[in-house]
Amino acid sequence: MPSFAYPWLALLLPLPILAYSLLPRHREQRPALRVPFFARLVTLTGARPDGGAVISHRGLVRSLLLGLCWLLAIAALMRPQWIEPPLHFDKPARDLLLLVDLSGSMDTQDFTDASGATVNRLSAVKQVLTDFLKRREGDRVGVIVFGDAPFTLAPFTTDLGLSERLVGEMQVGMAGPRTAFGDAIGLGINMFAKSTVPARTMIALTDGNDTASQVPPDQAARIAKDNGIVIHTIAVGDPAAAGEDKLDEAALKDVASTTGGGYYRALDRQQLATIYDELDRIETRKVDTVTFRPKTELYWIPLGALVILSMLGEGLLLVRWPHRRAAMTANPRAENA
Repeated sequence: MPSFAYPWLALLLPLPILAYSLLPRHREQRPALRVPFFARLVTLTGARPDGGAVISHRGLVRSLLLGLCWLLAIAALMRPQWIEPPLHFDKPARDLLLLVDLSGSMDTQDFTDASGATVNRLSAVKQVLTDFLKRREGDRVGVIVFGDAPFTLAPFTTDLGLSERLVGEMQVGMAGPRTAFGDAIGLGINMFAKSTVPARTMIALTDGNDTASQVPPDQAARIAKDNGIVIHTIAVGDPAAAGEDKLDEAALKDVASTTGGGYYRALDRQQLATIYDELDRIETRKVDTVTFRPKTELYWIPLGALVILSMLGEGLLLVRWPHRRAAMTANPRAENA
């Protein structure tokens, strides 16, 4: 569909006519020879000045060329475009951040995999997370791992295949043996600082008590709430354990309730998978449909026609056509007019 980016420039089309009508005509004094008996000379010689027709004809052609050139110049300035049919694509509207505990207690062999074999907690978590990520098409997903300190494993990305590979490479103890849950939330808040999407969610999985954080989990949760971040917490530890392996359910519940998220407990892989299925339903995928109409610029067409026409017009005016040559021979004054 043809269109103009600046159609209001069409108001400039009558500008030359207004200037011709309103501005005073150019007057110039030239030295001349007054002949008081000019009429007698005309009578005696029988010669009459007849170059006016040639002059009028040249003036008319030049006026038409100038008018057409002005029209093409305004057309180019109006920036003609060809607008293609609209294209639609989906833009992520949710950032989802996974916080995964890699402390030493995640090596406890009390989970089973899909085949029924006994595996450690982290192996079961990786299997469930991989399935979870496959269903998050349309979201940007990031991954933070934490132990003695939190580390960014994967920044926010729509390349879920990359996130799956990095999750599959996680190892127990790679971030240290202790648990810095509060600091992991703080790092997640910093990652969300550059996020521009409306929906921001953290899913935190831990099996131990926070013993290494500089920022307590409850304080970090309040900051997350102020930034519009919802945190869901998943506990996979044993509440009856002691020391580093003890599960602080009260802290996890407080973090979830403060931010408007949910608290879940997983005693085996099946429960863990069920929790992620529920989270997949709660935190539905969000996308914004963006419409884009490609535009092809066509200003070069009238601009090129303007250049060609102006050069052609000047060339035609310089050519001495046969009828003009005969007129100039009969009346040399017409050439100087």
